[in-house]
Amino acid sequence: MSATVDLTFDLLSRNSVTPADQGCQEVMTRRLESAGFEIENLRYGNVDNFWATRGAGGPVLCFAGHTDVVPTGPLEEWISDPFKPVVRDGVLFGRGAADMKSALAAMVTATEEFVKAHPQHRGTIAFLVTSDEEGPSVDGTKRVVETLRERGQKIDWCIVGEPSSEKQLGDTIKIGRRGSLSGRLTVHGVQGHIAYPQLAENPVHTFAPALAELVARTWDSGNEHFQPTSFQISNFNAGTGAPNVIPGELKARFNLRYSPVQSIEGMKNVVEGILKKHGVRFTIEWYVSGEPFYTPPGALSDGVAKAIDAETGAKPKFSTGGGTSDGRFIATLGSQVVECGVINATIHKVNEHVAVADIDRLHRIYLNALKELLA
Repeated sequence: MSATVDLTFDLLSRNSVTPADQGCQEVMTRRLESAGFEIENLRYGNVDNFWATRGAGGPVLCFAGHTDVVPTGPLEEWISDPFKPVVRDGVLFGRGAADMKSALAAMVTATEEFVKAHPQHRGTIAFLVTSDEEGPSVDGTKRVVETLRERGQKIDWCIVGEPSSEKQLGDTIKIGRRGSLSGRLTVHGVQGHIAYPQLAENPVHTFAPALAELVARTWDSGNEHFQPTSFQISNFNAGTGAPNVIPGELKARFNLRYSPVQSIEGMKNVVEGILKKHGVRFTIEWYVSGEPFYTPPGALSDGVAKAIDAETGAKPKFSTGGGTSDGRFIATLGSQVVECGVINATIHKVNEHVAVADIDRLHRIYLNALKELLA
């Protein structure tokens, strides 16, 4: 096996369910230090992060990613232990194989090869790696970016190793993401006996017409770069468990994935206005987990696109679809940010996997990008 696949195996064998790192970052920093990087470990709370740099001045090209993974799900549904990576018919299975330990390995080995061939490369190569991407995302990349901002540290270009590809490696580059606004809703009613509804107030019944309007609403049409805004209920609970009791309250969680044509305050006003229109008595706690960002075509997207074309013979499409990523925090530094990684079909699923050949091809894509941008 190649050095990149070997390193992927090492990382996958570590049970780093968020926010645990289980030594993944130490493996990476040890290799980067041998390649001439200065390493700064930044631990906030129970989250491990590191910032590593090699070179001086600009442009600063940063590789970013996360060592934490989501829980495995039912172990009996895996074809093998999710933290004992195994190859079957050219496919590597393990939790984090696609999201995103194979990308981390490819970043490290591509950088090792590049600096060996170009020890006097221009600008600075940096790494920003966290163990808090799959969790609350408070003490990870967000916190490191705050530290970098306080120092006046600039990142010109950032390649995030999220699994961006859809059907074939390199067919898609993410150049932005929609924002994410969540609400924790409590609908207040009056508990009572189900045989005497006139003495109670059923919060499920009062909420139902408002929910129907929220779900049916066309929020916007997006724009040339972003999908339309969407509203989804993620959790819904009411009732005591007894079949003859009208519940006294309903609790729901919902999310708006929104395009830049929306404002946070505007969406809040619409949701609360619809609830009030239908006579719903409610309280809402609001949470913003990320605002939309967009990287217009430029040196970074062009360089990564050329790197992919050199490896696959095809030009990638640019997309802003999908969920949030830590790119949203890095973009606040004024950085150009793209996401480029392996196929995302099995991320967060049982039997997560990646083609072994794609790991080595991603290594070459990152190497090509380094050559395009810093050689």
